[in-house]
Amino acid sequence: DLVDAVDGLIITGGKDIDLRKFGQELHPKSDVMNADRQSGEFGLLDALDKRPDKPVLGICLGMQMMGVHRGCHLAQHVPDVIEGGERHQSNQEHTIDGAIGKGVVTSSHHQALTEVGPFVELARSPDGCLEAIQLKDRAFYIGVQWHPERTKDPVLGLGMVKKLVDAAAAARNKKEKA
Repeated sequence: DLVDAVDGLIITGGKDIDLRKFGQELHPKSDVMNADRQSGEFGLLDALDKRPDKPVLGICLGMQMMGVHRGCHLAQHVPDVIEGGERHQSNQEHTIDGAIGKGVVTSSHHQALTEVGPFVELARSPDGCLEAIQLKDRAFYIGVQWHPERTKDPVLGLGMVKKLVDAAAAARNKKEKA
């Protein structure tokens, strides 16, 4: 019912996914989210699977959840797999480049998807961290690893939220005309 009541969704950032539910041990630096939130958000992603016209923007943890939901592997601590991976933590700025754009973004994560799975890669950072993904069979289903709300770049920052709003308006107009 929630999914039907809105024109689009942002799946926000937060604490870490509890990967024990997926048969993996937790990394010692994991700080898992509330179990009810995790269950609810994976339920929300299940509902969104049945509504391909519903625009979705996943931010940081939101992107990670989108990926894990679709079977992608998650590195539980980026500094363990990327030299200098600490640059992605504590609201530090770094560059990204790809089909989604090129510029400086603000990140605050220590986990990241290590593969695109069914998604199309939209951007990476110079150190190889996957920064943005998209499902091509959906009108708007994009995940970004950075925080647009903290990013100064007008396209990669609040421009990402504007893209979601525009996609939601287009989907609503299409639905109203049908």
